[in-house]
Amino acid sequence: MKNQYNRTIAACFTGYIVQAVVNNFVPLLFLTFQRIYKIPLSQITLLVTFNFGIQLLVDLFSVGFVDKIGYRASMIMAHVLSAAGLVLLTILPEITGLPFTGILIAVMVYAAGGGLLEVIVSPVVEACPSDNKEKAMSMLHSFYCWGHVGVVLFSTLFFHIFGIGNWKILALAWAIIPVCNAFVFTKVPIAALIEDNETGMRLKDLFRLRIFWILLIMMICAGASEQAVSQWASTFAEMGLGISKTAGDLAGPMAFAVLMGTSRAFYGRYGDGIHLERFMICSSCLCILSYLGISLLPVPQLSLIACAVCGLSVGIMWPGTFSKASAALPKGGTAMFALLALGGDIGCAGGPTAVGMISGALGDNLKLGILAGVVFPALLLAGIIFCSKLTHA
Repeated sequence: MKNQYNRTIAACFTGYIVQAVVNNFVPLLFLTFQRIYKIPLSQITLLVTFNFGIQLLVDLFSVGFVDKIGYRASMIMAHVLSAAGLVLLTILPEITGLPFTGILIAVMVYAAGGGLLEVIVSPVVEACPSDNKEKAMSMLHSFYCWGHVGVVLFSTLFFHIFGIGNWKILALAWAIIPVCNAFVFTKVPIAALIEDNETGMRLKDLFRLRIFWILLIMMICAGASEQAVSQWASTFAEMGLGISKTAGDLAGPMAFAVLMGTSRAFYGRYGDGIHLERFMICSSCLCILSYLGISLLPVPQLSLIACAVCGLSVGIMWPGTFSKASAALPKGGTAMFALLALGGDIGCAGGPTAVGMISGALGDNLKLGILAGVVFPALLLAGIIFCSKLTHA
């Protein structure tokens, strides 16, 4: 019975690679868009905000339609939108006559697909019969990290060999992945998250539960702890070490993503013998230490190593919170997963913004901004402890 769902889990792993593609490919082209379409950098930076804003809206509104149309239809729709957005990216800037408008429409389309994937991939894996759902969830989320690494490495290699002027060919090549995976999802079995004779919890039911609010805060802090360092790692490397942007990207966010994926893959492989709660507590403590190391160590190279260690420490936070939520609220259903995804995205957007604003207020001192960000892993640690007390009460 379980073996037939291995294909489903593998397709979900690929789904997170698709999400990594739609989130991380276009940012590699920002300067190219500025050059060939004469788009001001101030407008181009809006694409990131627009991408995550659309994903936040999809997280919110998916509560109302995913259960109605079903997980299979939602999964296929998410992949089709992701592929369509990448394809439209290659044709709309010229067709519309206003390149920025064309790019914005393409981003809107693939962002809707990426947001929907974030909501539905985790519950589909959670519903699959398995001996250790925490292991499967951690391994699932590691594939986003490997997807991120792969997008950057393969795109950089392509641009080096064929030239960045052929970026449209690469965009179409990346679009093949969601097209193929959409076809896979027409065939694989998908288990019900909630038993047929039961219904998932409604929003008002979730909002009445103290443990849900703790889990939501944990999810916000997980996203913030991750992105507050990840988004600033390249800048930190360039400022602290005086190296090129390419070297900064490899030494900063790339090392961060590799170690974050390693942490998730490690738990996904050896999670049988590891207590999830203890692992999350130890990871949160390590994250706090890494934030302090980034901010307070006097040697720039050691601070950069602390950035990489932060990636290792945050790996379990997002999938671990999903797993704890599933165990604590087994009838949470689509509403719970959608709201947790919403919380995670709020953290992903709010964490780097808070660090940037505080750094700017303190004379562009990025170290002090990251030092203030230590509140995110500290709150997450407190949430894990409170959650444990409620579930074992």
